Amino acid sequence: MPESIKEFAARAFAAQSEGGRLPLDGEGMPAWDVFPFEASDLRVKEVAPLGDEMPRMGEPAGPECWCRGGSDGGWAEVWADDNWHVKVAPPSGSPLILVLEPLEHVDLDELSAEQAGEFGIRTVALVRAIESLPSVGRCHVSRWGDGGSHAHVWFIARPLGMTQLRGTYMAVWDDLLPPVPVEVRDDNAAAAIAHLRQTLGG
Repeated sequence: MPESIKEFAARAFAAQSEGGRLPLDGEGMPAWDVFPFEASDLRVKEVAPLGDEMPRMGEPAGPECWCRGGSDGGWAEVWADDNWHVKVAPPSGSPLILVLEPLEHVDLDELSAEQAGEFGIRTVALVRAIESLPSVGRCHVSRWGDGGSHAHVWFIARPLGMTQLRGTYMAVWDDLLPPVPVEVRDDNAAAAIAHLRQTLGG
């Protein structure tokens, strides 16, 4: 049974300190090289000089892609058809994160016209499936592509009624909110995938 938004919100509120703040892990997001602020006082960092693009997973100088025997990070496949599959992300602050990938090693800009059509149909079906969950107000669809050359598009559930989490900062809140328990993530994924199968089979 998928979790209700009241259960989700109660866990977030319980994780706050007495002052009503969520803890900020200094080894977490503030330690990332792409975090735009100085962790000590939230001043904007200096813009770094131009540099070479880092090789992505699946590129010649990068790590091996999961589809060619490299690590998949332990992300479980929860749906597949002949050309695509969906993986579920480890538990995080979002009620559910799913990732859509083609089985063939191609990047998003390399999809054929047929693959692009399939991608569109699967994207709409995934959004509808995730937004059918009782704890979800919106499903955000994101593609960055800086880490891997194999097309992968993120579907990030934004909690219902938690309007402070609207927009692009949901991806940041995902790292700040307490992770949903594994069993909650699994129940949410099972319900969303059952909804997806009604549309796409698989």
